[in-house]
Amino acid sequence: MLRAAVRPLRASAFSSSSKVQQWRLASSLVFLEHKGGKLNDSSLSAVTAAKTLGDTAGIVIGSKADVDGVVGEAKKIEGLSKIYTASSDLYAHTIAEAVAPLLADFLPSKSITHLFGAHTAVGKNVFPRVGGILDTSVIADIIALESSGDIFTRPIYAGNAILKVKSSDKDKIKIVTVRTTAFDKTPIGSGDAPVEEVAEISSDSPTKYVSEELTVSSRPDLSSASRVVSGGRGLKSLENFNTVLDPLADALGAAVGASRAAVDSGYADNSLQVGQTGKVVAPELYVAVGISGAIQHLAGMKESKMIVAINKDADAPIFQVADVGLVADLFEAVPELANKVQAAKA
Repeated sequence: MLRAAVRPLRASAFSSSSKVQQWRLASSLVFLEHKGGKLNDSSLSAVTAAKTLGDTAGIVIGSKADVDGVVGEAKKIEGLSKIYTASSDLYAHTIAEAVAPLLADFLPSKSITHLFGAHTAVGKNVFPRVGGILDTSVIADIIALESSGDIFTRPIYAGNAILKVKSSDKDKIKIVTVRTTAFDKTPIGSGDAPVEEVAEISSDSPTKYVSEELTVSSRPDLSSASRVVSGGRGLKSLENFNTVLDPLADALGAAVGASRAAVDSGYADNSLQVGQTGKVVAPELYVAVGISGAIQHLAGMKESKMIVAINKDADAPIFQVADVGLVADLFEAVPELANKVQAAKA
């Protein structure tokens, strides 16, 4: 059961608590995502959140080839006391119907009090199933937590209000997904955690992996890029989206994003969507081109360190959150900006 109180705007990163005894007894496990033999950076933010409560271990689940390729990197994550591994063809592609029973069986056996993971497509797929098996609530998309281990903070209403949640499930495992932009990434390098193998748990799920189609790009990954150039409906066409944004993104070494309006209009693939129903990003630099600034979009990028908005409508809502605003015709301003950035690099 969850109890909640609402307060407006942002929450502080961490809060102190006097429940020292409960803090000492906490034992957290972080679900470490990986793809193509490499750890997902989003999991490193989940590790940072979990370490707030004290002792923290990690678990790597996948096919034997995937686990063998990732475990060397995982054991070097700073602050982890142990790395558990579960390798089987059954766990390839992280099918939730196979992974969730394994986690639900494993967690009680190790007296784990908290399961953490990133609020990604994988976390949003696997963790609710684990919660269902264990009959416990999932506390999703947190941006802060208190060291008591039962009070968490998360955004609601597209980030326009902050919800403080207290779990009353005293004797149950708390299952938590973390908004990765709210926590720094734990460094990899100096750790040396021991590794322990976990036995496979059979699954009778009828769900089987068939295939996947991936959008491959030479640009930085949108979710973790330090610079992002995003386009909106103001670009007017798919051709304009590519010819106007690509030179600026290339000059800045940035990832390309899009508003929901641009995606719905067919200007960009939905994998590029930034917003409440897309990716949440917080780069060092976010350039919004032809984006009006709907609440749905702002929820996915307003935590960016520097927001630059280019729009011919001086009353566009995007200017209310922008650090730098340029009221101009984007078809003239963006190519000029790209040329000046490229010239400055020469």
